[in-house]
Amino acid sequence: MKKLSSRISLTGLALLLAGCSSMLPQSSSNTSSHFRSFEEAKLALEKVTPYKTTFEELKALGFDPQAATNVTVIPYPEVVTRLAPNSGVPLDALDRGVRECILAQTQCRAYVFYVAQQSRKREGGFWADFFNVRRTVAVTGWRFEGLVVLRNGLVLFRNVGGSPNTDYVEQQVNPLGPFQSGGESAGQLILR
Repeated sequence: MKKLSSRISLTGLALLLAGCSSMLPQSSSNTSSHFRSFEEAKLALEKVTPYKTTFEELKALGFDPQAATNVTVIPYPEVVTRLAPNSGVPLDALDRGVRECILAQTQCRAYVFYVAQQSRKREGGFWADFFNVRRTVAVTGWRFEGLVVLRNGLVLFRNVGGSPNTDYVEQQVNPLGPFQSGGESAGQLILR
């Protein structure tokens, strides 16, 4: 009787876990920022006016290259390749701020402000995921990149990029389940 009771308990537990996607891991990543959405960051950067906005005003809008996290300082040679990637385009055809930055050379500073929020949720059956047979991950969120170019404390150019709405699914299928990586390792040893 005791054996039957434990089999029923194990069967019940297995049935419970088979469809229990809430037991699958979930994760999220957020960059430290006071911007809560792509649109909020975009609107703040659009308040920056080339040849009018100063470095101090830029900081007040939330884009402080010294205090903010996830800021990339772009060195001068990379500024040229980033802002004028095609050498066949004449200098006078470029945006005024870009042109003046290129001519100012090392006196010009460029910064990329990166803000993102991403959530990863595993979906599907618990056992297929647990034994690494089939793993499905839904990824949602947003990513903002704001480029700001300054010379002598004055903004010359600004641009917005990124993904306002990220929504995709990653799927991985391993027919051998937990033995898949072992098979790949063995195959590499044989090929050596």
